[in-house]
Amino acid sequence: MYAIINAGGRQYSVSPNESVRVELLEGAPGDAVEFDNVVVVAGDDGKVLAGSELASAKVTGVIEEHGRGKKVRVFKFKRRKMFRWHKGHRQDFTQVKINEIVV
Repeated sequence: MYAIINAGGRQYSVSPNESVRVELLEGAPGDAVEFDNVVVVAGDDGKVLAGSELASAKVTGVIEEHGRGKKVRVFKFKRRKMFRWHKGHRQDFTQVKINEIVV
């Protein structure tokens, strides 16, 4: 069984007993978290639910940790003009262990 959820403006495919990194969430490690915005749920029998069938569906999990991703370096260069510009960015994330998918 798996589900596709919206979290932080992105969609993630999740299944029970799986860890997933999502955008930074409020809460401390060990706190329960619930995702109400479920797009699709597919069962083990091959049955797929979507749309209005998922009005009460939710995915529950527990926050494992907060952290920062790898550094992404942005570099611009214009030849013969002595123009160089660089910047770095590290995105914050929350790692969540998915407990169950409730339909």
